[in-house]
Amino acid sequence: MDDDTEHVAPRRRPGGRTAQVRAAVHQAVLDAVIEGGVDNVGIPDIARRAGVRDSTVYRRWATRENLVLDAMLAASEHTLPGPDTGSLREDLTALATSLSTYLNSPLGHGLVRALAFVTDSAEIEQARNTFWQKRFEANQVMIRHAIARGEIPAGADANARTAIELLIAPIHFRHLLTRLPCDAAFIDTVVAAAIGSLTSMQTTDAEHS
Repeated sequence: MDDDTEHVAPRRRPGGRTAQVRAAVHQAVLDAVIEGGVDNVGIPDIARRAGVRDSTVYRRWATRENLVLDAMLAASEHTLPGPDTGSLREDLTALATSLSTYLNSPLGHGLVRALAFVTDSAEIEQARNTFWQKRFEANQVMIRHAIARGEIPAGADANARTAIELLIAPIHFRHLLTRLPCDAAFIDTVVAAAIGSLTSMQTTDAEHS
C-alpha cells in the first residue's frame, strides 16, 4: 500500500460544514439578543460574530426575522423540560412558573418577539410547527402520568393540547401584549383552567356518548 493511500484524510460527513455554520450563527444570534435585545440583531453583525460572510447568512435565512426565529426555536428546544413532581397541579404550576421566568429573560423575550414575526418561508413555518409539536408532545407526558395516578379520567390525554394551550397562552399574552405580571395568583388561575378542561371535556364526552 503506498503512502498516498495510507494517509488519505477521512471523508467528512455530508452536511458537516452546514451544521457548523448553523451552530455558529445561532450562537451569535443568542449572544446578540442577550447583549442588546432582539430588535438590535443585524445580519452583518451576526455574520461577523459567527465568522462567516453576510451572503452566507442571507442565502440560508434570507431575512433577519427568519434568522432570529430559527435561532430562538433551536435554543428553546432545550429549555423548559416537562416537570414530574408526582402531582398534575404541581407539574402544571412548575411549568407555568418556569415559562413565565423564561419569558422574562432576554432569550425568552426574544422568542416571544420572534414567534410574532410574519414570514412566508416554508422552512421557517415548518420549524415553528415542529417546535410547538415537540413542546406539546413533551407536556403530554404530564397528562398521561396524571391519568396513571388516577388524578384525571382515562382518555383525558386526548384533550392534552387544548389544556396546555389554556395554560401557556395567557402567560404569553401577558408578556407580549398587556405586560401584566404573572404572579402566583394568576398562575393558580390558569392551572385551574387547564385542569378543568381535562375533566370537563371528558365529562361532556361521556354525556353525549
